[in-house]
Amino acid sequence: MSAPTTWVPGGAGSGYDVDHLPYGVFGLRAEGPSSRRRIGVRIGDHVLDLAAAARHEPFAHRVSGETLNPFMAAGRSTWDEVRRWLQAALVDHDAAAQHVSEHLHRIEDVALHLPFEVADYVDFYASVDHASNVGRLFRPDAEPLLPNWRHLPVGYHGRAGTVVVSGTDVVRPVGQRKGPDDAEPAFGPSARLDIEAEVGFVVGTPSRLGDTVPTSAFADHVFGVVLLNDWSARDIQAWEYVPLGPFLGKSFATSVAAWVTPLAALEPVRVPLPGQDPPPLPYLQVQEPAGYDLALEVEVDGEVVTRPPYRTTYWGPAQMLAHLTGNGASLRTGDLFASGTVSGPERDQVGSFLELSWGGREPWTVGGEERTFLRDGDEVVIRATAGTLTLGEVRGRILPPVPPRPRFEGFGSES
Repeated sequence: MSAPTTWVPGGAGSGYDVDHLPYGVFGLRAEGPSSRRRIGVRIGDHVLDLAAAARHEPFAHRVSGETLNPFMAAGRSTWDEVRRWLQAALVDHDAAAQHVSEHLHRIEDVALHLPFEVADYVDFYASVDHASNVGRLFRPDAEPLLPNWRHLPVGYHGRAGTVVVSGTDVVRPVGQRKGPDDAEPAFGPSARLDIEAEVGFVVGTPSRLGDTVPTSAFADHVFGVVLLNDWSARDIQAWEYVPLGPFLGKSFATSVAAWVTPLAALEPVRVPLPGQDPPPLPYLQVQEPAGYDLALEVEVDGEVVTRPPYRTTYWGPAQMLAHLTGNGASLRTGDLFASGTVSGPERDQVGSFLELSWGGREPWTVGGEERTFLRDGDEVVIRATAGTLTLGEVRGRILPPVPPRPRFEGFGSES
């Protein structure tokens, strides 16, 4: 028996059929920048105005806001209820013709916004291939992995206020840098601007301060998945990160997709995690399958340069969540935690240009030109598929650095 498909034109058999139904927030281009924001569901090349279509349903008040947060906070039973209703309405045309068809908009007629208000942002370091590559680059005469790496998901706390939606331009950051042969640090634009192709997880149901969230409760708290680009200024990062870790080299921008794929849609692509040795401590143990088979690709100026596989990632998202809350730290609706750079074992499967250029020493090519790190004007797009699903892309273009302001401008000056 074949799987049900939608009656919406262009939706049947696409990466946005009824087995997917990602959520986003949109306005109508015809109404201009002040267009009211509303929750949308992507189906094929259309966006369904969810609140308008479901205005008579008991859950309507949960999906009538300008962000996904109230809907995400409602919990798993509401997420499942809305998904069942959507699938029924988008498969049975006769029943849906009047109250759904009129609320469909073509994708080119909408402007997409950041789909949820980010509460906190945590980024992990979960790929053994990425961590091993970085270790070989920076500690060539030592073990690639530090002693704690196989015992816990290493992470850092990022900056929620600079998480931006796909399509937002990224200004080249400035900061302190010090090369190995420089006597003193200098302040200026990053010369080693990089990407990190990642998978992000969006928290819906919060937890109480002092409580821990076991790996078994992952699907009760995590609403969905977004592709994520954790832009990184490697020269700024290298100078500042000892001993407390990433700071200004990463906090200038983190881009996320405009579409959040519901966790339920990814059930068919669950896979076992790679073998973990030594076995994790009890609070990090999982019931398999605890990983996901997502196939990423990174495109620069229209050319695919690498294809990272998420299925090889060592630490799974349920383990990340359990470790994040292992000390009793509370979850909030809108929390975002990410996998860290997704890299596979092959050179054409890495998720950063640090690895692709092997620290800047081995250039790669785009359009016949040799490259190491990002240039102004470059546009990076990260895409992914999950079985039959097409995840929402994350896109960003690099703009030149902002010229520095005059010193003491507007402070104590005479009129």
